[in-house]
Amino acid sequence: MRQTEIPAREKVKFYQVGSYAVGNRLAEEQLRSVQSDPNRYNSLTSGHRACQGCGEVLGARYALDTAMRATDRDMVAINATGCLEVFSTPYPETSWTIPWLHSLFGNAAAVASGAAAAMKAKGRKTRVVAQGGDGGTVDIGLGPLSGMMERNDDVLYICYDNQAYMNTGVQRSGATPPTARTATTQPVGPNPGNDWGKGKDMARIAMAHEIPYVATATVADLRDLEYKVNKAMQFHGARYIHVLVPCPLGWGSASNLTIQLARLAVQTGIFPVYEAEYGEVTSVMKLRRPTPVEEYLKPQRRFAHLFKKGGDPEAIRRIQAGADRNIRRYNLVDDEDYDLATEHYVEFEEARYGFRKPIDAAEVQAGVDGATEQTASDTTTERFSANPQTVADSAENMKAGEGAGKADVQGQK
Repeated sequence: MRQTEIPAREKVKFYQVGSYAVGNRLAEEQLRSVQSDPNRYNSLTSGHRACQGCGEVLGARYALDTAMRATDRDMVAINATGCLEVFSTPYPETSWTIPWLHSLFGNAAAVASGAAAAMKAKGRKTRVVAQGGDGGTVDIGLGPLSGMMERNDDVLYICYDNQAYMNTGVQRSGATPPTARTATTQPVGPNPGNDWGKGKDMARIAMAHEIPYVATATVADLRDLEYKVNKAMQFHGARYIHVLVPCPLGWGSASNLTIQLARLAVQTGIFPVYEAEYGEVTSVMKLRRPTPVEEYLKPQRRFAHLFKKGGDPEAIRRIQAGADRNIRRYNLVDDEDYDLATEHYVEFEEARYGFRKPIDAAEVQAGVDGATEQTASDTTTERFSANPQTVADSAENMKAGEGAGKADVQGQK
């Protein structure tokens, strides 16, 4: 038999040396991934038809394997129509080895609620996990999902967010970021790509329902994802996990950059990673030093128009403003020397709401490091000073009010 020699310059990579390197088996036992268990039970097996570098299949495998382990395999999964359903179950094949049910595009949460109610009626402790993409979650399925949360049904819902309807041809969704090009956004013109001021922050919408557990995660930190899925299964009632899963096809990125892009989304502040219980944020993934958003945008062809000849520095500044806003809102940076660019935040508010909010550097910094709050008089002065006409009208109204008050007093006398 002819033996093939491996050239010296093509050394075997670490993850190819054998199964003992898979799933962090070389790490301490308590830090190992669920994939490190030699007797693990794979919920989603190989042989599916996902694209090379697909972030969704990676996230789904780790999430569902963790949920199965947390429930001793006593679990049923509900799957909305979308990429995950299509590439894992092309009739008559399936890559799922667990009780699995395909719902319609927008009713996965409703079907999951029914399954949970059926288990309860039969006196069974079988847990229910629903999963879908951003289109089937933040758009088409938002109504059933909100109902599931309002009723506090015992369901864990996982959204794999690739920021567009990828399965049907990369159409924009309610999770598509501003300026990103899709098949249904403006291809040319002064402001190509997705419009400003649109979109939904689904994790915050879930928090507004004050359900037991809400979390965000990415495929860049799979142990964090496993931890959050395992923690979610310890709660009863409605739970929601939002997972960022880059899509090389829809994002126009190299298939080997999936993990790197997910990590950059976190490091720039564009995608904050946190946990919340009953509507209150309980923990956040801190940033040592935020990365400029350009490093996240440049590897993606959907943002290529921002960097072509002439480019669009104004759009990049607005995107940076959105990242700064997340850093401010979730207090992602502890470094007191890190100063948010005030103009970024103000520009973002103006772009999103159509007007410039009366905000200054002190107010922005107060949101970052918990500095002293402005007094009511300072805020009032600032609000009036933003518009000279408002000041004039206010002065006239105050004079009129004083005159009316004096007249009332004289009448009473």
